[in-house]
Amino acid sequence: MSPEALPPDPFAGDPDDPALSMQAHDDRGDGPWPGSGDSEVPPLNETDRGEILADLADLAVYQALLADRGVRGIVVDCADCGEQHFHEWNLLRASLQQLLDEGRMRPHEPAYDPDPAHYVTWEYCRGYADATLAD
Repeated sequence: MSPEALPPDPFAGDPDDPALSMQAHDDRGDGPWPGSGDSEVPPLNETDRGEILADLADLAVYQALLADRGVRGIVVDCADCGEQHFHEWNLLRASLQQLLDEGRMRPHEPAYDPDPAHYVTWEYCRGYADATLAD
């Protein structure tokens, strides 16, 4: 995926960019982000690649079925922080593609003041697609 396909970096050129502290960790060899411990990401195995490709295909179907109904994306319950994360369709697609290409998803800006009524879970999408496409 080309860098142009990713969302713009809101801190590009900013000397106070919070990611600069993450780069310092990478320069020391202890990983790109605090606590990651490893700057080299092992390549994805074929099973993982297949799952990501399937997720990308599913995401395209879900967006095609739900975007016109006002759904802006998918909400995920984060096990790490205990909060919900709201991913718009294009951001989630870019993140999955980055995972496929680079073996990891880089941090990104969270959605600004998302309306939870405009986001659904992956499971809802799957159920909606199954019901709609079964007709």
